[in-house]
Amino acid sequence: MKTEVLKSIKETEKEYRLVISAAKEDKKRSLADGKLEAENLIAKAQRDAEEYKIKCIADARKEAEEKYAAIISDGDIGVAALREKSHLKLDNAVDLLVTEFKGKLNA
Repeated sequence: MKTEVLKSIKETEKEYRLVISAAKEDKKRSLADGKLEAENLIAKAQRDAEEYKIKCIADARKEAEEKYAAIISDGDIGVAALREKSHLKLDNAVDLLVTEFKGKLNA
């Protein structure tokens, strides 16, 4: 009977060691899987952040180009208006200069 109890205890200890060993292996595997998943999440977050940065820069560049084009367009319109105004006044200026010149010649 004693030997049977001792054998039973030894078998139970052996089973216990196997269960503990399996649990330790599961723990190592779970930690490794968790680290790998965390690294993958970090890498994905970095890729997403980089894509977002590139998109924001592209959007800002496009908006700046549109504002630049609008400013240039407004400037061109202003220049055309000034040019038109100056052409209208050019005839008057020429007449005034000719009148002044004639006045100086006759004096």
